[in-house]
Amino acid sequence: MEIRPELIDRFRDRRICVVGDVIADIYIYGKPHKLSREAPVVCVKYEQESLCPGSAGNTINNLLALGAHVFPVACVGRDEAGDRLMDHFSAAPNIEMGGFVRYDGMTVTKTRILAGDTHTSKQQVIRIDREMEAPLSTACRASLMKKLAEVAPAVDAVIMSDYEYGLIDAPIRALIKDIAREKIVVGDSRYNLAEFKGITLITPNESEAYALAGLGPGAPVEEAGRSIMGRMDVEALLITRGNKGMALFLRDGQVRHISISGTDEIADVTGAGDTVAAAVTLGLASGADFYTAARIANCAAGVVVMKRGTAVVTAEELKAVIGEEYGSMGA
Repeated sequence: MEIRPELIDRFRDRRICVVGDVIADIYIYGKPHKLSREAPVVCVKYEQESLCPGSAGNTINNLLALGAHVFPVACVGRDEAGDRLMDHFSAAPNIEMGGFVRYDGMTVTKTRILAGDTHTSKQQVIRIDREMEAPLSTACRASLMKKLAEVAPAVDAVIMSDYEYGLIDAPIRALIKDIAREKIVVGDSRYNLAEFKGITLITPNESEAYALAGLGPGAPVEEAGRSIMGRMDVEALLITRGNKGMALFLRDGQVRHISISGTDEIADVTGAGDTVAAAVTLGLASGADFYTAARIANCAAGVVVMKRGTAVVTAEELKAVIGEEYGSMGA
């Protein structure tokens, strides 16, 4: 089946709402230079650091890189990390900042320490997580519901990006299920997929799919997929399988296996699921069928896993990979 270049070009006109947990991914880079006298550990000399949006923030970044107009519905703390996230997003084109709700508390952060010599690839030494100190307030939740209700009529699709930091609760899910009667809704959830019934598509990785199906990892992926489709009331299921590619299950019983895009010598899988959610949603919102949208997402994932850290794929990169995979963007 053909993937036309005009399909990727249509990404620029799509309006996508992202509802979910925006966090700050902080990377601190350094060079090991001695052993500590205090403990049997290496001392890392600080060189530089960077901050980029993670989790739902990475989904937003991928949509922006692919040219979409993005309507976030998310919370960010009133702290330095939150300020830096807001500065990052406000500098981007095609994003509606009014959907961000600031709360009095700490922004969720994942701080990764990476170390290595000057001319070598730096390796992650440790990750330090800072999570929310208290649940979101009633007022904050009311603001999120109001903003989502206001945004929904204006968008082509909605992505739920749930990393279980508390934003996507039962009322949000109920509202989005209502929205799914008229709009494309894609669900990406690490732990709560069983609650995502009645939407268009869910995108678990293989371990999440087996957990949802109640099966061990040795079971055939077809068994897991059919079990999920039998209980979830979704139009389609896309299971990402790492170096085994993807498996797409449709409501009519079709199963399509998609081989890995590019090489299996992966540099970093951080955030690849966010890229898949962004790309498959844009494909569907641009008129692609499920199989075509899944192949587009597969190619997008093949790009970002070759980049270190939380990464995005651009429309130009995506077109180039599709051309390599299918020949001049053909079948």
